[in-house]
Amino acid sequence: MYRAKAPCSSDRPGWPRLIGDIGGTNIRFAWLEQAGEAFGHVRVLASEAFVGPAHAIGHYLAQTGLPRPDCVALGLASPVRGDAVTMTNLAWKFSVEGLRAEFGLQHLLVVNDFAALALAIPTLSSDRLRSIGPRESARHGPIGLLGAGTGLGVSGLLPVPGQPGRWVPVMGEGGHVTLAAESELEFAIIQFIKRRHDHVSAERVLSGVGLVELYDALNHAEGQKGQASISAAEIMEWGVRQPSSAARRVLELFCGWLGSVAGNVALTLGAHGGVYIGGGIAPRMREVLIQSSFRQRFVDKGRFRTYLEGVPTWLIDSVDWPTLNGAALALEWSCES
Repeated sequence: MYRAKAPCSSDRPGWPRLIGDIGGTNIRFAWLEQAGEAFGHVRVLASEAFVGPAHAIGHYLAQTGLPRPDCVALGLASPVRGDAVTMTNLAWKFSVEGLRAEFGLQHLLVVNDFAALALAIPTLSSDRLRSIGPRESARHGPIGLLGAGTGLGVSGLLPVPGQPGRWVPVMGEGGHVTLAAESELEFAIIQFIKRRHDHVSAERVLSGVGLVELYDALNHAEGQKGQASISAAEIMEWGVRQPSSAARRVLELFCGWLGSVAGNVALTLGAHGGVYIGGGIAPRMREVLIQSSFRQRFVDKGRFRTYLEGVPTWLIDSVDWPTLNGAALALEWSCES
């Protein structure tokens, strides 16, 4: 998380505000006119259509006819460790302070997108969540989060002692941990992918491009000839509709590995408050995920099986844009300090 701030001025109340969620594939912008109001002027743009955040913001403001905002919060699918930002799955490099100055903003907050999504978790209503496995009651404590899309995002929430309702998001790059095999087939798949890439991270499999890697690797491991060219969207559509297809086997492998990685996150954070699955891929194969080996793999950690059996797992199945809510909340807390 990084903040760029102009000198304070009493005649600038910090409204209106522009909130953005910038991923490797899509950009979502929303407008907040005043405190307490709902998002307005929500737009979804293609990330590859823009050369940087200034270009995308300028386009949004021109498209909507909105004035320059006073404050902006951006959730980025990227590490944020200072003023200089280089995005992971998008060819963007920019300065946070330079972007603030270009638009004359009072306040610009840039935060990792999954840290922003994590902040939104306590605000999610029950109808936005689907239980994966037994409906365990969450205890108060750290919360884990991961989700696959263009890449694999991993985050979490740590409660602030003595401040009920306040949380500190975990801002790491857990999607790039080394992927482990739990069967001969998974080992063969990892070996196939390793011949293409120096490092087989969780993101190499648990992402949109990872579905394609999995499809190719599975066909190779089983000596099958699949389609020469197939997209992640086609794999998901085919796999959801045809239970006996190679694409369904890809989705089942995906869900099993997702469960293993989610269990690792739960153990690492001590996530008694539960583990949540976000991202754009899991909701599109909701029933496959719920019926898969996800939960079995989540708890299958040897001596710590009982520990994990008490940790609930949920799918964030929201038609809204919770990352925008989390980014707006992070901006609100930042403006208070």
